[in-house]
Amino acid sequence: MPTITLAPISRLEGHGKVTIQLDEKNKVVGAHFHVVEFRGFEKFCEGRLLAEMPVITPRICGICPVSHHLAAVKACDAALGAAVPPAAQRLRELMHMGQFIHSHALHFFYLAAPDFVLGTSSDPAKRNVFGLLEKDPVLVKKAIRLRQIGQHLIERIGGRPIHPVAALPGGMSRPLSHEHRHEIRQDLKEALELAQLALTVGKGVFETYADTVPKFAAITTKYMGLHKAEQLELYDGTLRVVGESGSAIADFDPKDYLAHIGEHVENSSYMKFPFLKALGWPAGTYRVGPLARLNVAKGIGTPLANRELAQFKALVPGAPVYQTLYYHYARLIELLYAVERAQQLIDDDTIVSREVRIPVERRAGEGVGVIEAPRGTLIHHYWCDDAGKITKANLIVATAHNNHAIDASVAAVAKQFVKGGAIAEGDLNLVEMAVRCYDPCLSCATHAAGQMPLVVTLLAADGSVLQQVERRP
Repeated sequence: MPTITLAPISRLEGHGKVTIQLDEKNKVVGAHFHVVEFRGFEKFCEGRLLAEMPVITPRICGICPVSHHLAAVKACDAALGAAVPPAAQRLRELMHMGQFIHSHALHFFYLAAPDFVLGTSSDPAKRNVFGLLEKDPVLVKKAIRLRQIGQHLIERIGGRPIHPVAALPGGMSRPLSHEHRHEIRQDLKEALELAQLALTVGKGVFETYADTVPKFAAITTKYMGLHKAEQLELYDGTLRVVGESGSAIADFDPKDYLAHIGEHVENSSYMKFPFLKALGWPAGTYRVGPLARLNVAKGIGTPLANRELAQFKALVPGAPVYQTLYYHYARLIELLYAVERAQQLIDDDTIVSREVRIPVERRAGEGVGVIEAPRGTLIHHYWCDDAGKITKANLIVATAHNNHAIDASVAAVAKQFVKGGAIAEGDLNLVEMAVRCYDPCLSCATHAAGQMPLVVTLLAADGSVLQQVERRP
């Protein structure tokens, strides 16, 4: 069967590819998203000390290391039965908000916005953040500053802007100084203005592409995310799955995830396909991440973001917002929430308490740590022996939860926009855009070495090459 291959997909974290199958009349009959590098991080961790996990696992990814740092330390706390002091809980969540500010700003302005601002069929050599800088340098400098504020927040709490080290079993390694508290408070005032600007820019984009949004990868699915009393929750809470109508079909303690979530395997990808066991494969597949979290939540505990949530839910009254391009819209609402929530935390005097750690002792145990990473629900699960060594580890990253949905979105866009005969580069970029909506982190899902070129080859029904385009990193 004739096949178009895009490998790797551009402007996302890590390496993946898409294959598009054509019939004898050059009509698209199917498409798939493939993660082609082996992922073996769970095996790497076996034999390591439990207390090392919050330092080892952030090395999975340089974009969302805070999520792995915190999911790991929450799993360690659970395994050791550690009741973390309130100040440490707040410091961890504040660091988490810093990552959301950094990561969501990075994705929208660096990875997604070039398509919308410069045009989906614009010159690929300029369809990137540098082309955006050339077109609107003031906007890009503000985006860079917003991301910088997030990284500075992470550094002040976590000790490093990338791969933080401050969270450890039983709490945090150090309290927050009054000087850093003042600096963070000042930065967040600026961040609030910048987050509101980002949301204004995003709304303008969605108005410009109003005709495209309803038909672009508009798949209906189930959605999963943490919530606390039906409010948006990124650090703690209960896992809920809502159906296509918006009603809850599952609500469970994150530590019980194995009773509810299974993992399917396909030969086309090293990344697994999670699904809800009660519904089976593939009926039980779902989406996670910003779109899913806003569909699960009925409210947001900060005023500005809650107002935006009401407008967001009005897009599809009485049902989940299903249009895949609105992942970007939801991401910007979460960005605003992260800044507001960070302000709430930094204004709480508990944040500068000196009581940030309790002593813990090695013991045999089992612990689950679940957190909402910028890209979606992240699960760390460790088993350890009485010497405190890991005997087994299981990680389900956000991109894995979205694997089936990315596959379906790619197929929907390919069937709609990719036509037989000559390949229009802009049409293939639309396929890549479907993947980028999910902001997949293949660095979390897999581990690769080296670089690969993007080679797109269009084959006729008889196997002859009609056209080939190559793009090298």
